[in-house]
Amino acid sequence: MNEDKILIVEDEEDTRFILNRLLTKNNYEAKVVENGEEALKALNQFSPKVIIADWTMPRMDGLELCNIIKSKEEFKTIYFILLTARASLKDRVTGLDVGADDFLVKPVENQELLARIRSGIRIHNLQNELKSIEHNKAIVELACTIGHQINNPLSSLIMTVHEFKSELSAESVSIHEEDFYIIEESIKRIQKFVDALKNLQSPEMMDYALGNKMLKID
Repeated sequence: MNEDKILIVEDEEDTRFILNRLLTKNNYEAKVVENGEEALKALNQFSPKVIIADWTMPRMDGLELCNIIKSKEEFKTIYFILLTARASLKDRVTGLDVGADDFLVKPVENQELLARIRSGIRIHNLQNELKSIEHNKAIVELACTIGHQINNPLSSLIMTVHEFKSELSAESVSIHEEDFYIIEESIKRIQKFVDALKNLQSPEMMDYALGNKMLKID
């Protein structure tokens, strides 16, 4: 089964059946719902790359659904195709204004729909790749900034500890030998952490407590 998921939002039973059969036959993982409200509920567990929605539906039509989908950051890259009997330029402009990515006029020709879906999946994948690149770049820049910000006070701390130690008598140094050891080892660990931040190239996240994630630093 193709990992590409398609959500069909259509109130007409015959059209739902035909679209579902067409997509399943072409190895897409399809999910079918009857209106926009059901579509929004389905998105809690189903993550489609493409949504195919009829413009005219009861309870919540395709246009309203599209407007909600495109207003949410987590759904913005979903490619939204509106199915409509409305062929006027004014209607298409209205659809574009709420963020629809594509239009198909009913009755839909199967091969054209499949071609639009393939195009939508490519665009979805590219957008996600760009988001990942931008996200990683932001992490690298932030890590480098933090590294430099820590490095300045750390250098002052190292100098202060060195001067303080040099001013003490040999006896005092001996008495506080364990304390100085802990301080110097802690400084080494911070230096290692700072170097890792400044030289970070490929950010990698790891699981942390309570479902949170943290940046993996070797």
